[in-house]
Amino acid sequence: MKKVYVTMAVDLIHNGHINIIKEAAKLGEVTVGLLTDSAVASYKRLPLMPYENRKLIIEAIKGVSKVIPQSTHEYTDNLNLLKPEYVVHGDDWKEGVQKRIRDKVIESLRNWGGELIEIPYTKDISSSIIDKHVKDIGTTPNMRLSLFKRLLAAKKLIRLNEAHNGLSGLITEKTKVSVDGKEEEFDAMWSSSLTDSTAKGKPDIEAVDLTSRLNTVNDIFEVTTKPMVFDADTGGKIEHFSFTVKSLERLGVSAVVIEDKIGLKKNSLFGNDVKQIQDSIENFKNKISEGKKSQVTDDFMIIARIESLILEAGMDDALLRSKEYISAGADAIMIHSKHKDPDEIFAFCKKYKLLDNGVPLMVVPSSFNSVSEDEWQERGVNIVCYANHMLRSAYPAMLDVAKSILINKRSFESNDKCISINEILNLIPGTK
Repeated sequence: MKKVYVTMAVDLIHNGHINIIKEAAKLGEVTVGLLTDSAVASYKRLPLMPYENRKLIIEAIKGVSKVIPQSTHEYTDNLNLLKPEYVVHGDDWKEGVQKRIRDKVIESLRNWGGELIEIPYTKDISSSIIDKHVKDIGTTPNMRLSLFKRLLAAKKLIRLNEAHNGLSGLITEKTKVSVDGKEEEFDAMWSSSLTDSTAKGKPDIEAVDLTSRLNTVNDIFEVTTKPMVFDADTGGKIEHFSFTVKSLERLGVSAVVIEDKIGLKKNSLFGNDVKQIQDSIENFKNKISEGKKSQVTDDFMIIARIESLILEAGMDDALLRSKEYISAGADAIMIHSKHKDPDEIFAFCKKYKLLDNGVPLMVVPSSFNSVSEDEWQERGVNIVCYANHMLRSAYPAMLDVAKSILINKRSFESNDKCISINEILNLIPGTK
């Protein structure tokens, strides 16, 4: 029999997929190149189902002889390996983002006289439409919780954006842009103690208790589906931190970040300008260990935030603490600096790469924000967090409009600085 190759992501299977497989089976023995999680995440959101689950589904479909992984969005490697007589695809890729990939498939097939067969696109059905319906329905705590760890496994760099209420959560959830033919979006949300406190008009000194913080998380979760990393400051007393972990995990939060300081919380960017005391290595390791014992799932993560560079304790101290915290069970390390110059962080990244027991590395480039994501990735960083920009951008905009109303004694002059009432009504699902 002749060899037929079909590539699919098949996160949400529909009759369009079945039709392509059915038509491909008429031509010969069908091998499906199933895009890996990493391959799918390279050009759009992470699949809802992991690769192995999707593979089981495709293997069970009549007409499929074999399923193999396709580890990139492009076909070239698998085509050169199999040299199929036919490649079968829907005819919806002749223009747009996938046209370049289509051209490469045709070029590869020419090398051995293969042929591209294009099946008419099934109207009124697509994974994108189904995906929108799924998002409209929402998600469950377990599904949301597990996404962050899967993202870490599938993507070289994860992008977090701060959300302090339902609206900023929706912005983080829905904002997408196309850059060089690739869809860019935020991977997850960051619940910041600074912005949650500030949004409530309270100082960032852990004055907002956990119950109030969790209410904010719940407000965000009611209107979004993306995973969340929670900023828990110091984590409090060891005994209390165990309950915090259980509460976050039960709600569906994917990870918690705790910093190795004790006493009244002061924002790290003050550095030694205010009194800040770093916790002992042994005590903080115990806190991590107790937190890990408290979690129920394997998916929940505890990220240890190291304050050594902030408090000028030195690079060696930061690296020692990294090793010790990882040995206590930390799932990732967050390193921070108050300097606008990134050299200190770059030096840490270089030395951190050499650790034998390394785990994912996270940075929050609020001060040293001139560095691009591509450069962070090159330096071994896995998570970049934009920790406070939604709130910081909202405040000057609101202040500007408030001043305009006072100066002009009417709101007319601020019209071009505000979205219309109609846009507000259409922004939130269910308003009309």
